Amino acid sequence: MGVFVFLPLVLPLTAWPVARLAELHLHPRTATRLLTAVAVVMAACSTLCLVLLMVVGTAQLPGNPLPDGWSDPEVRAAVPHDGFAGRAAIPALGAVTAACARTLGRHRRVTRRARRALAGLRGSTVAVLPDDTPYAYALPGAPGRIVVTTALLDGLAPAERRALFAHERAHLAARHHRHLLAVHLAARANPFLRPLRSAVAYTAERWADEEAARAVGDRRTVARAIGRAALLSAAAPAPTLAALATTGPVPRRVAALLAPAPAVRDWPSVFTAAGAAAWGAAVGAVVSAMSSANSAVTLFLVLQAATPL
Repeated sequence: MGVFVFLPLVLPLTAWPVARLAELHLHPRTATRLLTAVAVVMAACSTLCLVLLMVVGTAQLPGNPLPDGWSDPEVRAAVPHDGFAGRAAIPALGAVTAACARTLGRHRRVTRRARRALAGLRGSTVAVLPDDTPYAYALPGAPGRIVVTTALLDGLAPAERRALFAHERAHLAARHHRHLLAVHLAARANPFLRPLRSAVAYTAERWADEEAARAVGDRRTVARAIGRAALLSAAAPAPTLAALATTGPVPRRVAALLAPAPAVRDWPSVFTAAGAAAWGAAVGAVVSAMSSANSAVTLFLVLQAATPL
């Protein structure tokens, strides 16, 4: 295992440059998909390495349920860092598991509560609630629904209402809630991935902004709808549910809509700052996967040799 088992724990640092540059220089769709994929891969690899270290640490604890051969001096000599790191990985993995479980539990509670509240409003993909609190969000499901209050609709002009519904439909069509939930879980698994979580929260909104602008045919109308909704709206029900104006810096989104539409490009050129950062993050994800795979295979072979038949 050696140092390879620790690399996936710190390699998310290689994704920090692209977390910022992707917001500025990549199409929001490309940025959202790229950052989500990098975050998920790196989080999975770092969690796997914590599991490997936990196995090593557990083998040294008295009364553990593992085979006796796993704590032999020969095995300890073949597996470096079996002392402090192995024991420290046990509470670390427990904390990661608890944090991810809380995030999943909260997401399920919020969506379940929202669906129960809308149970009596069947037959429509749009639910207009008679509420004095202005807000709107996209509720995923089969089918997904757009939830908006009369207070928000009353504060928007007809063209801005069309922009609002186009924005929320874009969230549902692209399943942005999956991207948001994935990066939230990734950030729980490895705190170094928090910049990617913030970046995806912004790029997912920008993606929906651009889709709304394309559907409405007027970027300024969408910009006005976002700005006015931001002035009116309270917080969305949950950070894993996409909302019109509560996720991401609103002034930056408005400024982006007032500028020309971003170029649609699947992958940036390596000769640009964003391209170099994207390739750096991709290489970091690949190295993280290779390091965790190397550590897993090495530990498996060592422990297999130490386990009596």
